[in-house]
Formats: sequence, structure tokens, C-alpha cells
Amino acid sequence: MLNVILPDGSARTFEQQVRVIDVASTIGAGLAKATLAGVYSVDGEKDQNGKRIEKEISADQYLPESGMIYLRLLTKKDPESLAIMRHSAAHIMARAVMRLFENVQLAFGPTVENGFYYDFWKETPFTEDDFAKIEEEMKRIIKADEAFERIEVSHEEAIQMLKSMGQTLKVEHLESGLSQEEKVSFYRQGEFLDLCRGPHIPSPKAIGAFKIMSVAGAYWKGDSSKQQLQRLYGTAFFEKKELDDYLTQLEEAKKRDHRVLGKRHELFMVDPQVGSGLVVWLPKGAIIRRELENFLYSELIKRNYQPMYSPVICRVELFETSGHYPYYADSQFPPMVLDDGDRYLLRPMNCPLHVMVYQSKPRSYRDLPLRLAEFGNVHRFEQSGELNGLTRVRGFTQDDAHIFCTEEQVEDEFRHCIEMTLMVLKTMGFNDYEVRLSFRDWTSDKYVGNPENWKKAQTALERVCRNMDLPSLDIVEGEAAFYGPKADFIVRDCLGRKWQLGTVQLDYNLPCPDRFNLEYVGADNKPHQPVMIHRAPFGSFERFIGILIEHFAAAFPLWISPEQVRILTVSQKFDDFAKKVESQLRAAGLRVSCDLRSEKIGAKIREARYDLVPYLCVVGAKEEQDGSVAVRSRKEGELGSMQINAFIAKLQEEIQNKTLPF
Repeated sequence: MLNVILPDGSARTFEQQVRVIDVASTIGAGLAKATLAGVYSVDGEKDQNGKRIEKEISADQYLPESGMIYLRLLTKKDPESLAIMRHSAAHIMARAVMRLFENVQLAFGPTVENGFYYDFWKETPFTEDDFAKIEEEMKRIIKADEAFERIEVSHEEAIQMLKSMGQTLKVEHLESGLSQEEKVSFYRQGEFLDLCRGPHIPSPKAIGAFKIMSVAGAYWKGDSSKQQLQRLYGTAFFEKKELDDYLTQLEEAKKRDHRVLGKRHELFMVDPQVGSGLVVWLPKGAIIRRELENFLYSELIKRNYQPMYSPVICRVELFETSGHYPYYADSQFPPMVLDDGDRYLLRPMNCPLHVMVYQSKPRSYRDLPLRLAEFGNVHRFEQSGELNGLTRVRGFTQDDAHIFCTEEQVEDEFRHCIEMTLMVLKTMGFNDYEVRLSFRDWTSDKYVGNPENWKKAQTALERVCRNMDLPSLDIVEGEAAFYGPKADFIVRDCLGRKWQLGTVQLDYNLPCPDRFNLEYVGADNKPHQPVMIHRAPFGSFERFIGILIEHFAAAFPLWISPEQVRILTVSQKFDDFAKKVESQLRAAGLRVSCDLRSEKIGAKIREARYDLVPYLCVVGAKEEQDGSVAVRSRKEGELGSMQINAFIAKLQEEIQNKTLPF
């Protein structure tokens, strides 16, 4: 007998084994028709944090025969349904490809943010000309409305099935990645059969709109030593309007591409002669970065952080002690071996250097919390195909800080870090955000340290975040750093795109005896181990500024604008007065320039608007006589004539308040 508990607390009892769709039918025919899949958990099955272990399941898949389970029926309204539908769309795309092209090998077809992809081996490359005919075949498959049928077979039978189909990549995956599985599942749709654990939607007609977006290269299982594959990216939505809105958003995003705007407005450059993924800040971009540094530095001083500097190159042994090397060896630049055998490494992170500062002298509980901050340069050897302007680079500067505190101080310090991160996001206009707690996957062996310390750390993080009543809190297992859990801030920009920005991480492991063996003398005059908090509100200046460029479309708030005011003369007769105004504004701390060319004033105004200068000051005979300027605001339009001191006061107030441009 099976007892099914529904989200509203009501229960259903079944004497025989039932499917998800059967449970939905007992509630109503309308719900049964709308049900796309289910999520269930078995009573008593919980993870290390005491949370129920949930499993997604297809609508036509059978639930456990007996016991008590908790079941959620998924419809289009549930966020999980979109990913399940897109997974089904990936299968339909693969089926269309198999119909249209010969000798195709199937790899994997998962969902990703905003869509899905499927990797194929094919002798000749896909081109954009192929997209339309693949889409047409997908439409025919959807119109036929053949259901997805789940089939479970033994491991050996699955291998024989795939061999008979000539799908060698899938065979290799069964013999290596799934070698311990006694049974595996396939999904059949018409003539198409694919190794897959599911779930899938009951009817392909739930796919309201779809589009193939692009093609890219990939490697089998991400290993560059293995076969090179072709990856077809697509997206799908339940409604056509949703697809149209998404495509419109993509067009707007292209206009805001920070690589294009960075070049147009002379903010930064990445030159192959310097090195791939290595950013050179041009003067205008350097001003933006410096203003952000000054803003954050002033906040650090207010909050009793102590600044420090450390070298960008140090001995490999330091990172062996921390565990970062060779753990992250694939994403680090190779060590440099000197004649005497010493090995040095371009540092991939700052934390071990901050630990050395803590270790530089004996510490007492009266010294804690010790807050060390550094705008530290680090280097990571990202794959060349993953490099992307400012958002994915090989050399970057983290707004890094590490807090060493007692266990009793952990929650207060963690809360202060979150408050500082939220202040930064609010200042930049990122008011739509969520917090993701990344916890340990207890089945994985990648994590280090005492499990009890992990439980304490995760409990403390969750308690702090829930007590702060954050707008959205999500817990993801398996995404923690190898040394501890963390809180990541996921923000939506003005186009609704999600970005991971600030992070706060809690670490019981680097200070432990197996690592750096950090100590402080407690009130009991005995040695104790401190706890370490890693914290970076921006994450990195490069990535943060890249996101800001796109968020503001390079029309920055006045306080970080490289050029805040441009003075335009109606004729060269007023050059001297323009220079006088420039001197007054510059003396007030404003970034100002003069356009003294003999061009017509209309052309000067158009060029200044193209350059996104926040304020224009037009000067002519009337302004010279009155000692005033005619002000045009990028945000407010024509402001008319203003006395120079009044104009300066207006701008200083806007800078002080860090007023946003929208």
C-alpha cells in the first residue's frame, strides 16, 4: 500500500502501484491533463542536513509500490517544468538530426541556463544553413505528438542495444561512467531511442515555441584529448511570446555587449601581443576602476578592515599546504622551476597570503576578529575558448578580504559581510537578487575537513541568512568550495539576465592543524583554532565592471563616469571663458573637458551624447556675460541656465548620493 501526501497536506492511498498521472487523475481530469512531471520524496529519506531527498519523475513513471511519499505535481506554472520541457526539446532536436543526417553519433543533451544543447559527432560540420531544416523537422515531430516512453533494461542489455544502433559514444559511457549501474533507462519516441534517465514531458505539444540558436565545438566529456564534437544550442518556451521576449532581450544584450562598448568608449583592451585574457585598462576604464576601489576602500576603513599587500608570485609549497595545489592544477599557470629547484607559482588566489599575515605574530582572542583586505591580483589559466572580454579572463583583481574570528563571532561576522555585499549591490542598482547557499555533497570525496565542522558551518550560514529575511534563498548541494560552504549573490540586471557577483565563504579547514594550524590564545589562556571567512562583494573588478558596462549600457552614474562634464563653445570667441569654467569645475574635483573645435554646436552636442557624457555645458555670449552655463543633462534633458557654483553644488550632491542614471 502506498500513501501519497500532497503539498496541501491531503493524502491519497493506493493498493496497487500507480504512476504520477494516476495520482493527478484522482484530483481532477484538468490537473491530469496539465501535469507534466512530478517530484517526490520518500518519508524518512533525508540528506546530512535533515532535508528530504527529492527526485524528479516523468508523469507516466511508476511511484514506489509501498510506504509513504511526498509528491508535487508539476505543471507549466512550476519552475522545474521548464527544464524538463527543454530536456525533451533536446531529444526532439537529436531525433531531427538523426533523420536528416547520416552516420551521426549521439553524445549528451542536457538543459542549461536559458535553453539546452546536444553534442553530436558528425563527419561534416553543422552550419547555420542547417538550422532551418532541423527546426522544420522538429515541428513535424512535435505535430505528430508521439509520447516519450520510458524503458528500463539491464546494463548488459543496454550495451547490446547501443552496439546494435552503432552508438559507440553511448557504449563507452555505459562501460565507464555507468559501469556500476545494474539497470539503466532509455526513452523512446517513435523510431528514436536514447539512453537517458529523464524525466520527460508526456506530450511534445507542450513545447510551445523553440529555436536553434548556435553551433559550437565541444569535446567528448569535456576532455580535449578525446573526440571533438559539435554542440547545437537551442532554447524552448511554453508560449511563443516568451520566446519572442527572450529573442528581443538577446538583441538588446548585443547592443550592450561590454566588449563592443568597451572598445567604442575606450575603456579597456585585450591585445594578443599582451596575452589572451589579460586586460589592459585604458585611461577612461582606469577611472571607473579607481572610483570603485576608492568607494570600497572607504567602506572597508569604516568597517575596521586592515589593508595589506602581497606578492603575485610565491612558492608552490604555500598552495600545497592550503590544498589549492594540485587541487586546481588544471586552472593554474604552470609552476616556474628555478635553478636551485625552488618552484614558484603565479598565485591563483589570495587566501594563503592572508593566512601568513595572521601567522606573522602570536594572536589573542582580544585581537579577533582580524579583518585583512587586499585588492589582490590573481591568475587562472582559463581555456582559450572560455575567455570572454572582462567576464572571463586569465588575470584579474579580487576585492578580497579574510576575517579571522572565534567560533562565537562567526554569525555576526558573516552577517556583516552579507550586509556589506547588499550595500554594494544597492549602490549599483542591483535590487533584484537572490542568495544561493552552496553546501557540501556528502556523497563526494572532493571536500576536506571534519564533517562535524561542515555541519556547524552550514547550519550557521543558513541560520544567518534566514534571520536576515533575504528576498530569495536557494540551497544547492555540491557547489561548496572544497574547504567550506558559501553564500553567492545572484543578481538580475536591467535586462533580467542573471549574474553571480559577491561571495561570502565560511572556512574551518584552512586554519586547522592539517593545513596552516592557526591558533589564538583564548580567555582561558589555552590555544584555540580560529575560523576563517573569505569575502568579496565585487568578486573581481574585471568581471564586475564588465557587468556594469552592460547593465548601464556604458551610461554610467555620474560618480564613476570617466568624463563627468563637457564644455561646448558656440564659437571660438568664447574659448577663454570656457577654459575659466573648466578650471572652476576641475578645482571642485570634477572630471571635465572642453570642446574648443570650430565645429557647429549641434555637431558637438551629438558627439557628446554619443560619448554618453552625463552633463554638457554650452557657453556663448549670454553665459559669458552672466557668469553662467547652459546645462544639458543626459538623464533630465535641458536644464537651462545655471550659475557655475549652483551647477557645481548640484553635481557634488549627485556624486555624494551616488545617484543612479535610471
